[in-house]
Amino acid sequence: MNRIFRRNETLVAITIVGLCLIIGLNNPTFFTVGNLFTLLRSSIVTGIFAMGVLIVLISGGIDVSFTAVAVFALHATTKLLMAYSPDAPIWLFFIVAAVIGLGLGMINAFFIAQFKLPTLIVTLGTLSMIHGFLLFAIGNQIIRDVPPAMTAFARSSLMNIPQERGMAILHPAVIMTIVIAFGVWLLLRYTMLGRGIYALGGAPEAADRAGFNITRIQYFIYAFVGLLSGIAGMTFGSLARQSNPQDIVGMELNVIAAVVLGGATLTGGRGTVIGTILGVILVIIANNSLILIGVPTVWQRVVIGIIILVGTGIPAIQARRAGKQSFGLADA
Repeated sequence: MNRIFRRNETLVAITIVGLCLIIGLNNPTFFTVGNLFTLLRSSIVTGIFAMGVLIVLISGGIDVSFTAVAVFALHATTKLLMAYSPDAPIWLFFIVAAVIGLGLGMINAFFIAQFKLPTLIVTLGTLSMIHGFLLFAIGNQIIRDVPPAMTAFARSSLMNIPQERGMAILHPAVIMTIVIAFGVWLLLRYTMLGRGIYALGGAPEAADRAGFNITRIQYFIYAFVGLLSGIAGMTFGSLARQSNPQDIVGMELNVIAAVVLGGATLTGGRGTVIGTILGVILVIIANNSLILIGVPTVWQRVVIGIIILVGTGIPAIQARRAGKQSFGLADA
C-alpha cells in the first residue's frame, strides 16, 4: 500500500481529485457535462504535445522547439493547400502538416545525433530560427478564411448532450489524442526501441555498450516529436478555424510542466504515459477552471507554479528518504 502512495501518479491523481472537489463545491458548474467536454477539448493539443515531450525527457534530452514546429506546419500547410487544393479533405491537411513537422524535427535530430550538441541549445536555436523564418518568409498575417475542410472539422462532434444553456459537444479529436497516447504507451512498453529510449536516458554509455544504436534512437525521437508537433499544430488551427503565426509558441512551459508533474524527470530514464495524462489533466484544470472559484487570470500562473513546486518536490523528498533508508539498511 505504501508503494502505491509513493508513486507519482497516485499523488497527482489525489491532487486532481482534491482540486476538483474544491472547485466543484464552490461552483457546481464544474461538475456539468458541458464543462467536462470543454476540459477534454482543451486537453487535445496539450495531450498530443505531451506525448512527444515525454519521449524526449525519458531519453534525457529536452525539446523547446515543438511549438514553433507546430505553428510553422499549420501556417505552411494552410497556405499551401489554399493555393493548390482548397477543397482537399481534412486528412490531407494532417498528412502534409505531419510531413512538414517531421522534416523540421529532422533538423534537431541531425545536430543532436551527429554532433552530440546539447539538446536545449539546439532546440532553442531551432525555435528561434523556425519562428523567425515563419514571420519573415511566410508572413504574420492571420488566415481567418480557412478551407472548408478545417471549418467542417471544427464543427464536427462525437456526442451531443442537451444542456440548460445550449449543447455540450464532445469533439472527435479527443479520440485522436487517445490513439496517439496508446501508440506511445505500446512503443515504450513493448518494443526494443522503447527500451532503448529508457536506456539512453538512464545511462547512455551503458546503453551503447548494451548494443543500442544511440544515433538512430535520437533520430527517431526528434523526428517523432516533429511529426506529432505537425499534427498538434493542424489540430489547433482546425479547432480555432484560423492560422495565426503568433499562436501556440509560448505553450512550451505548460506542456513540459505537465509531463514533469506526471513523473518524468529532467535527468532522463523515468516517465510514463499514464502519469503524463494525469499531469496534462491537472494543468488543464488549473488553467481553465480556477476562474470558476474566483481566482483571477493573472494569478493562475502563480497557482500552477505552486502546483509544480509541490508536485515535483514531494516525490524528490520521498526519493531522498528512500535512498537514506536503503543506505542505512546497507550499513546495518
